[in-house]
Amino acid sequence: MITASIVIYNSPVKDLQTVLSCVANSIVRTIYVIDNAPDASLKAWVSGLSEKVVYIQGQGNVGFGRAHNRAMREAIGQGATYHLALNPDISFREGVIEALAAFMDKNPDVGQVIPKIVFPNGATQYVCKLIPTPLDLLLRRFVPTRMNERRTNRFELRFSGYNKLMNAPYHHGCFMFFRVSALKEIGLFDERFFMYPEDIDLTRRMHEKHATMFYPDVEAVHKHAAASRKNMKMFLIHTVNMIRYFNKWGWFFDKQRRTINQQVLKELEEK
Repeated sequence: MITASIVIYNSPVKDLQTVLSCVANSIVRTIYVIDNAPDASLKAWVSGLSEKVVYIQGQGNVGFGRAHNRAMREAIGQGATYHLALNPDISFREGVIEALAAFMDKNPDVGQVIPKIVFPNGATQYVCKLIPTPLDLLLRRFVPTRMNERRTNRFELRFSGYNKLMNAPYHHGCFMFFRVSALKEIGLFDERFFMYPEDIDLTRRMHEKHATMFYPDVEAVHKHAAASRKNMKMFLIHTVNMIRYFNKWGWFFDKQRRTINQQVLKELEEK
């Protein structure tokens, strides 16, 4: 059984209709929609889109990870085999979920997988990365890519071509397909992070115990609003939560980060 969760907060209705249609037309059994808005004004509309939808009224805007965790606990209680955590601005064709589940079925060592993610114009999104250092994030934020091309190429694994399987230790949170037994082992999203680094943290913990794979044979479209680059409030939220992340794992002295990143680069260079 496969379950899915989508966290919404004043999300565009058109996007919600699209993503829910995509998921409902797949083999996903139950779709949890967790609404972090202060009221339940979308409940009837969302619930009416598919009989697979289970609407959960949030407890205020508690953040991305904590909201998804409510659905993940439900999925664990239901005995789900796989769980998909999605952004509301995702869309994909029929067969994507089925292909990912089949890949996981054939590879029991894989705890998490992400398909190829593209922008609406078809350009590749570099959703797989090394575990970041503070410098990686500072350079990405404040230095143009053309002036930091070599480091960006390495950090975002662009040199791989994004056309082959990769065991990457950091997956973007827009599309996270989990083996539920692995989630039970390593834990859910760390609720100390309101938004942004929870995907780094969870993929990293998963990568310690299981393969976390990029699977390029199928793809999904992500609009990717990049809100923290356009909105000062979101930038501050991003900054505060990245500080919490580095306080947890270490700023400049993180031996595990160095070991994992070196192993990932070695494996890709040998392919």
